[in-house]
Amino acid sequence: MSYILQTSRLTKTIGGKELVRDVDLHVKKGEIYGFLGPNGAGKTTVMKMILNLWKPAGGTVELFGKPLTPQSYEVLRRIGSIIEFPTFYEHMTGSENLQMHCEYMGYYQHGSVEQALEMLDLAEAAKQPVKQYSLGMKERLGIARAILCRPELLILDEPTNGLDPSGMKQIRELLRMLCTEHGTTILVSSHILSEIESIADTIGVIHQGRMKKEIGLKEIEEMSLAYMELSVHSPEKAAYVLSEKLGLTNFKVIDGGMIRIYDDRVTMEEMVKTLALNEVPVVSFGRRAETLEDYFLKLTGEVNADA
Repeated sequence: MSYILQTSRLTKTIGGKELVRDVDLHVKKGEIYGFLGPNGAGKTTVMKMILNLWKPAGGTVELFGKPLTPQSYEVLRRIGSIIEFPTFYEHMTGSENLQMHCEYMGYYQHGSVEQALEMLDLAEAAKQPVKQYSLGMKERLGIARAILCRPELLILDEPTNGLDPSGMKQIRELLRMLCTEHGTTILVSSHILSEIESIADTIGVIHQGRMKKEIGLKEIEEMSLAYMELSVHSPEKAAYVLSEKLGLTNFKVIDGGMIRIYDDRVTMEEMVKTLALNEVPVVSFGRRAETLEDYFLKLTGEVNADA
């Protein structure tokens, strides 16, 4: 399979500290790739190397089928990006900042600035100096600049930072529209699982500088991830009954007196009855489906991935 973007064993070390090691990332043309990991996992480091902002200590980057080199100017012109927080000329208006970007990129499509501002709900603020913009407005202006020149590949580092729920929803809808209607390939990073789950076709999970897994969201949905969940007052005693009386081994005791049973050899009714007979009353029970958050926690061991 050919990829619009791929890295091979990408590694970065600064001052003797290893930031990422052997990162293999594969982004297919026309998809939204969610780059998922806790803060400090290495997402920004990888994105900086993809955009030639940082030189790798090892490994390679390939964009549009060509190896990335210090002279890959034409390749990089086909990419729009935001890395960390976007910066602007604060004394200039939002419109003037975007017009300057067009000049810099050599892009002269009539009405492109106005269209980008409209798409990010900034038309009314177009003539205001950027120093008067709120944090969320600056974030949206950064996205407007990233999509301004109709890039084939869009690379966004935590693009919903500083946005309220309404703004986050707007960005999700915009990214999906760019992908489905304009064929834009998107690599978007986040530490917020729900944001990635709602828009991505493929996810790559990075943790402590190592790529843990690349997998399609449909693959996760199709995996056998259903489980039965019990709430009990005595999880240790319940675990004993499940193991010794019912012969179950594939279950997990989690916080708050909850037990997840992945073994379907025993019905829920039989399980509840056996627990009751052994003086372990069940507070609640039901069937659940494992989410992206559950899958993420399995890969990383993070207690709270949205923190």
